[in-house]
Amino acid sequence: MKRIKFLLLMAMVMTMSLTMSADDDDRVITYDQMPQAAQTFLKQHFAKKVPLVVTADWDDYTIRYESGEKVEFDKKGNWKDIECYSTKVPAAVVPEQINAYLNQNYPGKSVIKLERHRSVYEVKLNNGMEIEFNRNFQVIDVDYDD
Repeated sequence: MKRIKFLLLMAMVMTMSLTMSADDDDRVITYDQMPQAAQTFLKQHFAKKVPLVVTADWDDYTIRYESGEKVEFDKKGNWKDIECYSTKVPAAVVPEQINAYLNQNYPGKSVIKLERHRSVYEVKLNNGMEIEFNRNFQVIDVDYDD
């Protein structure tokens, strides 16, 4: 009976480790190995930040900074996700239509996360509000993350 339990436990451990390694195929790269568009974006908006690690996987590049920011790019170097929980997303990155909406409806609040998908932008504010915009910058969803 002990042997069966041991074998079941070992099978579970092996399955979990295989699953985790299949999901985690990031590899550490150098800053210069990112697409030129990503490097230009980072020099423009995050020049004073100190990079901690740059990784790549099959569909994106990610850079993490010592101060906690994280920026994710697609294979062409277009930003997909910007997280600045300890600071704020640079205002120049936020589309002006979204900035105008936020200034009117949430004055004084900062964007701490900005995601761009094919047809939507997702914005998270420092007060916990999450707002989703369609490609025409119309609000399509508002949620509160408590």
